[in-house]
Amino acid sequence: MIVELNISNFAIIDDLKINFTKGFNVLTGETGTGKSIIVEGIGMILGQRANRNMVRTGKEKSILEGIFYLDNPQKINMILENFGIDTDPSNYLLISREIHNNGRSISRVNGRTVTLTMLNRITSNLVDIHGQHEHQSLLDVENHIKLIDTFGNVELRTLLGNVKEAYLELLKEKKKLEELSLDTIERDREIDLLKYQIDEIHDANLLKYDEDEIMREYKKLSNIKEIGHNLGGIADSIGNENQHGISIISNISKCISNMKNIIKYDNVLEEYNNVLEYISFELQDLYRSILDYLENINIDEERLEFLEDRIDIINNLKRKYGSTIEDILRYKDSIEKRYEELLNNEKEVEKTLKRIEAIKDILSDYCNQLTEIRKIIGKKIEALITKELKDLNMENVIFKVDFKKLDDFTQTGWDRIEFLISTNKGEDLKPLSKIISGGEMSRIMLAFKRILADYDNIPCLIFDEIDTGISGRTAQIVGEKIKMISKKHQVICISHLPQIAALADTHFLIDKQINNDKTSTFVRKLKKQERIDELSRLLGGVDLTDTTKLHAKEMLEMSKKLDVKS
Repeated sequence: MIVELNISNFAIIDDLKINFTKGFNVLTGETGTGKSIIVEGIGMILGQRANRNMVRTGKEKSILEGIFYLDNPQKINMILENFGIDTDPSNYLLISREIHNNGRSISRVNGRTVTLTMLNRITSNLVDIHGQHEHQSLLDVENHIKLIDTFGNVELRTLLGNVKEAYLELLKEKKKLEELSLDTIERDREIDLLKYQIDEIHDANLLKYDEDEIMREYKKLSNIKEIGHNLGGIADSIGNENQHGISIISNISKCISNMKNIIKYDNVLEEYNNVLEYISFELQDLYRSILDYLENINIDEERLEFLEDRIDIINNLKRKYGSTIEDILRYKDSIEKRYEELLNNEKEVEKTLKRIEAIKDILSDYCNQLTEIRKIIGKKIEALITKELKDLNMENVIFKVDFKKLDDFTQTGWDRIEFLISTNKGEDLKPLSKIISGGEMSRIMLAFKRILADYDNIPCLIFDEIDTGISGRTAQIVGEKIKMISKKHQVICISHLPQIAALADTHFLIDKQINNDKTSTFVRKLKKQERIDELSRLLGGVDLTDTTKLHAKEMLEMSKKLDVKS
């Protein structure tokens, strides 16, 4: 339940604090005083999208805070623990929102910053707000199946999961069948293209490291003349005597001869001599190797042309099929698979059709089970709603949950569910949208909320002007029904009707004042005499006569008697 609500700098609210009580809380006040703004503020605390236009003019941010007491904290505490949020040993929950005028919004739970997704996950089990927009949701046939499924148990939810999974698998197989079922011309065209690409890559006879080897050989052959010219010059310098002087080998031989003449004078010189002899041997080996290389070197124009063609082929394939040879080979593997599929198209079509039929059989079984469960729920809902509506002064009402089978599967089965109603004797059943008045719609919504409250175990229900379109005896009955709900749930109700306000356990008056050309909303909890005055206003308008005050007092006294009976 909501224990305390604090709102500051929100719309026309400067600073507002409300301490709600158990049971039935009612908020009344003149039109435009900000009653619905308070409900909107609660919605923001619970995780509705922030609207920066709601920040009070001239202020940087709105601050909204709700303190909740958890009668049964296990479920919400488990969610808090999963999010790493501390739980309160006294079972209180603090939720706050900051809405900045630049559009930024910050949400906190027990002091820990959370995302809107996390916040909604936590608060979905705290409060159910019924506003005017829900009338429209009930008129939308698409929502009727969702309402029926709300009353389902674990078996129904498991079936819904199975249906969705099988339906998605069916869509996957249907898409595959569509791809396989190309027309003959298009299929033949794709087969020809794939065959050409496969042959082109195959004929190139690509190897993983082929490219590097080819490039190394091409680099050598295309530069063979330069290699020969430079290598010949090196050979001349190392071993050939020429007009420019003595070769390197001859010079080293001369050095060795000179060294041998002086070795006998110092042992250290022997080491020098060894180094010179080693260099001489190495140079002679190098010289012979260079001569062998030069003797075998030749310009193979035919091989060079072959390598150039090979490089052109590889570059051409790269432009078409991938930036590396590995990419090209991977592409070849993929198109060979597609090629085989197309060649075996008829077999694949047959296999896919069989899989589709198998999935349809499974889906049909699931959908039949789902329909059976929904029809049981539907009968139960018919009885419960009819009873609630009769209690709400719609004595001749007939309410029916109508089932029709769709032509195809959906991810929620094959049921089309629509609520039909007859509000007067002798009238045919018709869709809600065809015959429902504002007062009738309010009572139907209240009937659904009354039943759902026992199923979803949400501890707090907020009704924003549930009394639209009703008055007199019907208003009294609606008030009594809300009073009944408040025995098991905290109820917060915004109302214009004295019949409903008189039944509340706690009555708050919402008022507005103008100070320094600024309008502000205020709230206060009414004492007994103040309640009589407010009920008199609701009964008779601005002029409060003794008669209206007496009537208001009687209404309060009667509400106490009703409380005792219940």
